Amino acid sequence: MNIYFACSITGGREFETIYQEIVAALTLDGHEIPTSHLVQSDVQENERLLTPNEVYNRDVDWIRKCDVLIAEVSVPSHGVGYEIAIALDLGKPVLCVHQADRKVSKMITGNPDSALSVLSYPKPDEAVSLIRAFLQST
Repeated sequence: MNIYFACSITGGREFETIYQEIVAALTLDGHEIPTSHLVQSDVQENERLLTPNEVYNRDVDWIRKCDVLIAEVSVPSHGVGYEIAIALDLGKPVLCVHQADRKVSKMITGNPDSALSVLSYPKPDEAVSLIRAFLQST
């Protein structure tokens, strides 16, 4: 399955380890993740080499081509919210996961779109289990 993984870059990287664990597990499961580079520690340096227009066009193209979008939303991010909206507008299934003790925007938690699922995980290692279950149901 082609999975667009969305996570905070400029909004904060405090959950970078979780991002890495999710992408590593999904890659091990055989999924294609065009955004896998976003979980690397040097992502901000590498993304600076691209213009905003290049990033936008690349990411929208990847969203169009994906089967599903999975977003880790524990850290607020304008970009991730925008990516979620694009995917939903295209009719893609979207899963937003977040740590149970984190507040998530009501624009996400209040969205009634049937293609959107929002799940919390109490422990980081449980995020992968939630994602795998979601993928099996899609």
